[in-house]
Amino acid sequence: MIGFYKKRWIFFCISISIMVIGTIFVFINGVQLDIQFKGGAILKYNYQGEINADEAADVATELLNRPVSTQITSDLATGANRLIFNIAGNYGIDAKEQKVFDATLKEKFPEAQLELSESAMVEAFFGQKFLRNGLIAILLSTALVLVYVWIRFKMMGGLSAGVMAIVALLHDVMVVFFTCVIFQIPIGDSFVAVALSIIGYSINDTIVIYDRIRENSKTFADYSVEEITDLSITQSMMRSINTNVAVLISVSLVYIIANINSIDSIQAFALPMAVGSISGCYSTICIAGPLWVTWKKRKNEAELFNK
Repeated sequence: MIGFYKKRWIFFCISISIMVIGTIFVFINGVQLDIQFKGGAILKYNYQGEINADEAADVATELLNRPVSTQITSDLATGANRLIFNIAGNYGIDAKEQKVFDATLKEKFPEAQLELSESAMVEAFFGQKFLRNGLIAILLSTALVLVYVWIRFKMMGGLSAGVMAIVALLHDVMVVFFTCVIFQIPIGDSFVAVALSIIGYSINDTIVIYDRIRENSKTFADYSVEEITDLSITQSMMRSINTNVAVLISVSLVYIIANINSIDSIQAFALPMAVGSISGCYSTICIAGPLWVTWKKRKNEAELFNK
């Protein structure tokens, strides 16, 4: 049996350090919002042969002085290669800018025979609406998790179990957020997808541990609450690790393939997802249980003091 509760301050300090480092990078790198949340323009070009998407993004960023991400796709109907520019900003791109942009690209990549096939603008109003709805989805899922855990684990203090599970989930969402900040990945719909996925994985592992605590509370009635929790986490640890390793391997492979093929949208999902799966495993094992024990012990001490 591993003494997770005794080592809780080591785990708490690690998490606090991650939060501090992430906050520092927020001030250093800032928070970049993708076009879906900030507004901007999407330009799609057909091209021939090969083109370096990262180099094209650098040219566009320097020319427009705005964050630009690129993505290479192919039209399933015609088989044409397509280079997509996502140009973030509080405004679109006017006809004059688009003309200069088009000419510069064709001059930089003459062999690609770039031809504009489609353009679209995203107004800042709609971008802010998408951002607000994304945050509401994350907060609503978190609240529903709290209610579910509260009801299901009444015998072990449903509210305390739910609150500690939420703390672990928020820890994981913040880790995903800081990953985007550190690697300068624009916050967009991929962030919302990763956050909701990590919430699902993390709460599933936490519920498994809570179930084990509830069962062991009946089997080992003479054990203290920290001993039961340490035993339950130890018994469930390998299951959590194996599950998250499988997720990490599959997501890492997706990231490697996306990186080789310069598919920015997939990279923006896969990298935070890989880091988030590690964080979810860590918070489930090292944060949620020890925090819950700390709550229970302080509550018991307060009740004894009041008597």
